[in-house]
This record gives sequence, structure tokens and C-alpha cells, in this order.
Amino acid sequence: MDRMTIKIVFMGSPDFALPTLRALAHHYEVVGVVTQPDKPSGRGQVLAPPPVKQLALELGLPVMQPVKLREPESFSRLEAWAPDMIVVAAFGQILRQNVLDLPRWGCINVHASLLPRWRGAAPIQACIVAGDAETGVTIMKMDAGVDTGAMLSQRATPIQADDTAGSLSDRLAEMGASLLLDTLPDWLAGKLTPQAQDDSRATRAAMLKKEDGLLDLSQPAVALERRVRGFAPWPGTYILWQDQPFKIHRAHVAQGSARPGLRMEAEGLPALGTGDGLLVLDEVQPAGKRPMTGKDFLRGARGWTE
Repeated sequence: MDRMTIKIVFMGSPDFALPTLRALAHHYEVVGVVTQPDKPSGRGQVLAPPPVKQLALELGLPVMQPVKLREPESFSRLEAWAPDMIVVAAFGQILRQNVLDLPRWGCINVHASLLPRWRGAAPIQACIVAGDAETGVTIMKMDAGVDTGAMLSQRATPIQADDTAGSLSDRLAEMGASLLLDTLPDWLAGKLTPQAQDDSRATRAAMLKKEDGLLDLSQPAVALERRVRGFAPWPGTYILWQDQPFKIHRAHVAQGSARPGLRMEAEGLPALGTGDGLLVLDEVQPAGKRPMTGKDFLRGARGWTE
């Protein structure tokens, strides 16, 4: 099978999808790109395009941004592109059966976990918060379920002690693109048999909301520190101080005991009592201020310690 005769439509939206789109455009014929609509961004709420749209335009690829892919006119345009394969990486919409059935080589998904662990919208955050030792990427053939399709290949990577969702996402994005390029030739040559997932081992990574970042200080410091890393850069973690969100960008665990939620100093830094151990705050952002080191915050803080 000559790879350049295969017509591919790519579907993706955030930064995670960029290495995969770049790799596909370099090695295959990408006939169209489907991404989410532009969204208001920043304080001015100016409409901003998804990262995938920006890259697609740079590559000179046609772009479609349906509010819902199930709209008849959206499907008609997709049909007109006549893809032999659809490749999906963090697109953000469920594909209906008519889309799944359209390409002869199926809809192939680059998913950021070792399926069946962490199906769903936020697998990268979930694996850090859960304290997993490793994660990875899975290339799978999509079906009507959410990340339930049969697997074509997997590749694992250890989760480092200082990994954030941001750093891990960057690593997995590059891994996913590389694994896809390694997998597609055998898939197109009929040399791969998709392997069914073991549903009994499945876990779900639900979509995150801003309010999920509020820390429950009755939890152990170890779990809270993982949450700080797992939710960086989004949705971020915070506590309420002086009736305002007090963001915590970086933190570490220290031995000690204090009432959960007690504000104190430890190691010359702001710290919080937790259900077990102390959470020491390395970088914070008080309401209305820029991010700052914990040391700088303590220098100007009033009323931090109780």
C-alpha cells in the first residue's frame, strides 16, 4: 500500500494533537482537518483559534470547524473529502456511527493512556493524581464507545516525580505521533490484528471543571502534591484565603503534623496542614497578583499564619 495514495482526514484541537498532525502531513496525504470552533480567550474574551487550526492553515490544509460534527452539512463536507482513514487526537467530540463507518481503514485514535486504564477526557491529569508509576499512548481503532475500541499498539513511559500534566502531555504528544507513524504501515498492509480491551480493568478519567481545583486539605499531603502537579497548567489548584482563590502552582511534601487547613510557615515558605504531613508552597498566586515564589509571598503577606 503506497502511503501517499491514502487520503487522511485529521481531527484534533489542542496542543497535544500538533505533533500527530505534523507527522501525518509530512508522510501522508492529509485532505482535510476538522477541529473545534474558535473560542473566546483571555481577559478581553477575543475569539482564538484552536492550535490545530493554526497549524493546518500554516500547512495549507483545508479546515472545517463544526459546532457539532453530526450536523448534516458537516458530514456532507467530510464525505466529499472521501477519506480512506480518519486519524483523531484529542478532538473533543464523539464520532457517530456514520463517521466511524465512512473510511475503509477506519477511524484511528491517538489516546494518551495505556488503555483500558484512563478512558475519557482527562487521562493525563488522572494518571498523575492517582500516583501511577507509568502511563503511555495507545493507538486504537475507534468504535461507538468512549475509548473502548480495539488496540493496535501501545508505548509506555515512566511518570517522573516532577512531571506536571503539561510536561507529561508534551512527552506523550511526541510519543503518540511517533507510535502512529510506526503503526500505520503494518495496519495498512493488513499485518495488525486489533486487540480487544479488557473492560474489567477499565478506569475513567472524567472531564475536569475549574472547581475541581479546590484542594481538600483533609487529604494527605502526598495526594495534594500530586493534584497540584496533575492539574498544572489546567484547571490549576487553589485554596480559599481571605474569601478569594489563592492559587498554588508548585508545592512539595514535608514531614510534620498540623490541623488540616492550618496556615503556617515551614522551611521558610508558606505551608498548610493536611490530613497527613505538611504541604509546603513553592510558588503561589494570590488573587489579583502575578505568580510568585512562596518566599516572596511571605515577605509581603499579612495574616498568613494563624
